[in-house]
Amino acid sequence: MKSYYRIMLGRKSVHAAECLAGGFIGADCDINQDLTGHLPEEWRQFNQAFIPTFLRNRPDKSKIAAGLACGALWTIAKGIKQGEIVLCPDGTGVYRVAEVIGDYTYAPGQVLPHRRSVKWLPTSIVRDAMSEALRNSTGSIGTVSTITDHHAEIEKFLAEGQAATTTTIVASDPVVEDPVAFAMEKHLEAFLVANWGQTDLAKDFAIYEEEGEPVGQQYATDAGPIDILAISKDKKRLLVVELKRGRASDVVVGQILRYMGYVKEQIAEPDQMVEGVIIALDDDKKLRWALAAVPSISFYRYQISFKLVKG
Repeated sequence: MKSYYRIMLGRKSVHAAECLAGGFIGADCDINQDLTGHLPEEWRQFNQAFIPTFLRNRPDKSKIAAGLACGALWTIAKGIKQGEIVLCPDGTGVYRVAEVIGDYTYAPGQVLPHRRSVKWLPTSIVRDAMSEALRNSTGSIGTVSTITDHHAEIEKFLAEGQAATTTTIVASDPVVEDPVAFAMEKHLEAFLVANWGQTDLAKDFAIYEEEGEPVGQQYATDAGPIDILAISKDKKRLLVVELKRGRASDVVVGQILRYMGYVKEQIAEPDQMVEGVIIALDDDKKLRWALAAVPSISFYRYQISFKLVKG
């Protein structure tokens, strides 16, 4: 099955018009060199090679920002295969759709110089016509997000040019900003990000930001993707958040420890501590025993409350 991606064409889609006119998508990411011959099959190898380059060019940035930038650059330059589909917001509430038709090229001195040729398709997708789930995925912070889980809906748009009828889900909790994301468990992450300010975690931590935008969601690492990476308000503690639908078992402790170890070794500054949080619907005795031996990891339960309203 082909993959589907949401690609930002510059900050706030500033370069969308030029990309549409020129038949390309691209990235900058402060890597000012031709990457031909320097694009390994694995993004991890690319990040190891180019994170130091990024930080030399942008000493004001953190290791977290460097990892995000290099990961996005590799995905656009190498990870997306010919024939796969990208959705690109044009800044007007509309997503333009393209098929990737070319390999990596470099256009020095031009906007988004790390480029891929694309064929822009005649169908555009209005954001308001998308399902809530697809809007959540396409609205993720960052240059690149993977939206392959929504391939059926995207293909329906391409085939018919219209939205499918959906059922409205309303939360009974008045503080919920994005009720459908919470009502359906698979959207727990999107709910937590959208409503971070209403959680106990927000008292001490904020989702990691770069240039005022939260970029700590689905942070890619050699140990696997971290659901949410947060930082304390005094910048002294990094928090790894692992979300589990349903009941969490003691296996998740080893998983989050792996992420924490990576953050401590590869991301954290020398004066920063690393902590973890597991969020699930329920736990069991095995998980409680495991957490009793690891005081740096906390456990939170989530609760679901919703009703269906016929549209």
